[in-house]
Amino acid sequence: MRGLLRQLIEPGFFSSEPVHVALVVGAVVAVVSAAVGVFTVIRGQSFAGHALGDVGTTGGSGAFLVSANPLWGFVVASLIGAGIMELFGIRRQRGRDLATGIVLGGALGIAALFLYLSSNSGNTTGAAFTVLFGSIFAIDASTIPVVVALSLLALMTVGVLYRPLLLSSVSADMASARGVPVRALGIVYLLSMALAVSLSCITIGAILSTALLIGPAATALRLTKRPGLAMTWAAVIGVGVTWLGILLAYDSYYWPPLHRGWPVSFFVVTLVFLVYLVADVSSGH
Repeated sequence: MRGLLRQLIEPGFFSSEPVHVALVVGAVVAVVSAAVGVFTVIRGQSFAGHALGDVGTTGGSGAFLVSANPLWGFVVASLIGAGIMELFGIRRQRGRDLATGIVLGGALGIAALFLYLSSNSGNTTGAAFTVLFGSIFAIDASTIPVVVALSLLALMTVGVLYRPLLLSSVSADMASARGVPVRALGIVYLLSMALAVSLSCITIGAILSTALLIGPAATALRLTKRPGLAMTWAAVIGVGVTWLGILLAYDSYYWPPLHRGWPVSFFVVTLVFLVYLVADVSSGH
């Protein structure tokens, strides 16, 4: 067994501080993405989740431009984007998608400007790659308390609103008839989604953040239709693929011919896709 582990895990993995930080942050983000992601799939708001990730690109690139922590850039931009999307959207799905598309287009235009300016700035080397594809091994240990605090905020919001949120997700008309403030509930949930997406952005990047939000949740809902159990399954799947992705990315620094390593985001997204395919085939869909 020890010989097998030595072949699978390169030396220094368990003693590396960047790996320790990556494992902790990756696990926390995977859990909050699972809880929020299940409702995102049930509510049919995957496009909104993807848009918030892209909107976060604006904040992340802007943060790099002013030498600030990119996490705060992702959070601020995503929260503002979520608020604008809900403000200009209407109750019908078509209206929400239209508002999402308009906000997304404007945010990407600003992000392109920020990334261009960052690429011409000497102190922001690699900013574009970090914002778009993440750099979990570069996260400082001091960021962990912030990640945990934001994750707890999103999880507590989903937990407190669980029953009315589930009812409004299944039938908005029935929820409204029972006195549930559907509009306000949607706004609060969208803000929680913005937090989850922002946290995912610092792990696997802005343009791939939806994979961690939607993939494990969609896979879990293939295995069970019970939302609570689906959250548990999604968390297990999310943590599993994130940790395995970190391990493979670490090992890839020793792979020929380049010996430069592959990004964690590639492995996480690929593993999420493969797990979903297996669950889809197993469920007979």
